[in-house]
Amino acid sequence: MYQYTVIVGNVGKAPELRYLADGTAVTSFSVAVNKRWKAADGEQREKTTWFRVSAWRKLAEVCNEHVFKGMRVLVVGEVDASAYANDEGKPCASLELKARDVRFLSFQDDGKQREGHRPPVDGLDDIPF
Repeated sequence: MYQYTVIVGNVGKAPELRYLADGTAVTSFSVAVNKRWKAADGEQREKTTWFRVSAWRKLAEVCNEHVFKGMRVLVVGEVDASAYANDEGKPCASLELKARDVRFLSFQDDGKQREGHRPPVDGLDDIPF
């Protein structure tokens, strides 16, 4: 059995592609997931949770080519949480999401980010339906 987590957020850092000794591609990038709500006192609140995302093999190469800072993405994967002490000795936690699927919810075209726009794919524009 598998447990999957789905997140939707904005990429906080440009992807970094590396290859393992056996040639396996791995791309890493961070995603900020924002939660907004109205508190009992009526005040608007917001909390941001950061995920480190790792994509492997072919998905790593696709993410490295198409993911950019600020882009909105949906990521499905398995979460690995770990606790550690920061440089000041304070307890911290890290959330690593090993991506199984990444969906691009915004795209960059000529330097401009456009929500919900998918760039044309060769051959698909000619399909009559």
